[in-house]
Amino acid sequence: MLSKVPEATAFFWLIKILTTGTGETASDFIGNSATPILLALVAVTAIALVTALVLQFKAGRYVAPIYWFAIAMISVVGTMLSDGSRIALGISFLASTISFVVALVVVFTLWYRREGTLSIHSIYTRPREIFYWCAVVATFALGTSAGDWTAMSLNLGFLGSGLMFIGIILVPLAAYKVFGLNPVPAFWMAYVTTRPLGASFADWMAVEKDRGGLGWGTGPVTLVLSVVILTLVGWLTWTGRDLVESLDVELDPNTLPRAGRPTSTS
Repeated sequence: MLSKVPEATAFFWLIKILTTGTGETASDFIGNSATPILLALVAVTAIALVTALVLQFKAGRYVAPIYWFAIAMISVVGTMLSDGSRIALGISFLASTISFVVALVVVFTLWYRREGTLSIHSIYTRPREIFYWCAVVATFALGTSAGDWTAMSLNLGFLGSGLMFIGIILVPLAAYKVFGLNPVPAFWMAYVTTRPLGASFADWMAVEKDRGGLGWGTGPVTLVLSVVILTLVGWLTWTGRDLVESLDVELDPNTLPRAGRPTSTS
């Protein structure tokens, strides 16, 4: 049995934050395109997402380029899902955030009730992989709504939101390192926070100066972040630094080696 996801190393968290930023600016770039180009880019994005997930599910183990390709595409589509549903339904950023919180809780509840674990070290069966990717989609959509809510509705601005989420993501880290918080909830708390963290800083770099940003543009920011991601993923592919070292395998006593068991006598 081989893991289908990477180990949560420092490089994992760095790439995860970068993909959230790329997804945010890429989605905004697509959304601001002229209608013919918009439709073409949406179609290409949809095809890329399906392709990425097919490759991920067909792979027999974790493969860095395939996994991060899927994450990047979900980042873009998750942003579109969050923004599109909010606009289509005419709901506020807060209502959108709450709805995706509920969706994520539902995924986690069903996952835990069926499998008995939410550990990333247990992603070696098809049902767990499906639950994992459903949770990933929900976290991206939730993070997008939460980041927009703090930046716009609470008037913190993109930079202010990014700094706030830096503080928030340190909470599960400190709780795990200092107070012994179970690593599974600590991981998912931090995982959810990476989305608004990366998206807030990416928006801050991309948006116009009169909106509190640096004015670099969504296209250039997307391109630069993508190059950095490709470089890091290439390095991980070469070194294997993010391969899972151990799995949370539930052993069946009937499958244990027979050596050492008492034998019957006749």
